[in-house]
Amino acid sequence: MKRFIHNNGLAIVFILLFLLSLGGQFVTGYHEHNKEREEEGMTLLSPGAYVQSGHFIQATFENWESEFLQMALFVVLTISLRQKGSSESKKLEGKEEVDREPSAKRPGAPWPVRRGGWILFLYKHSLSIILVLLFLASFVLHFHGSMMDENELRAHKGLPPENITGYLADSRFWFESFQNWQSEFLSVAAIVVLSIYFRQKGSPQSKPVDAPHAETGE
Repeated sequence: MKRFIHNNGLAIVFILLFLLSLGGQFVTGYHEHNKEREEEGMTLLSPGAYVQSGHFIQATFENWESEFLQMALFVVLTISLRQKGSSESKKLEGKEEVDREPSAKRPGAPWPVRRGGWILFLYKHSLSIILVLLFLASFVLHFHGSMMDENELRAHKGLPPENITGYLADSRFWFESFQNWQSEFLSVAAIVVLSIYFRQKGSPQSKPVDAPHAETGE
């Protein structure tokens, strides 16, 4: 168990932080949404009903959507784009280890590399593919939850429900998306630029403390 925790500590800590944050979001969102419903004269939801509500689904997946979009774009754009002096960029000139063609003869090579063909082709791009698929799934679930919540409010006010086409053009849905997207793009820009001038000893996301500002890459 100690070896497992040592070998997987980074993932374990972030998964625990994710679960704690999701739990905090659920508890606070449940009370906040019921407060809003009470003010509107609507019936209060039980915890079980809230987890299936548009309010919870929308709030959860609009954040996941922006995270996966940010990561997918970062993975793809760092293939060809450079930032002089940043630890998040490949070096300005020449090929790097990640650019070489995979070899089935390498010890411990994953089975898609040994298999070759179209399986290897997909595997060579599998990280960006899975991130894009996770973004699209989160986007659809965010849209679904947001439209559910909107139509519940419209029904309470005696208004006709929105359909899929109509809600795709609704400013509420895109406001929810853009307010999260901009924060993710800002955070990526911040780490790309700040890592040029600032250091964190021991972190693989930072250059060595004594590295010149112009040195590019980790």
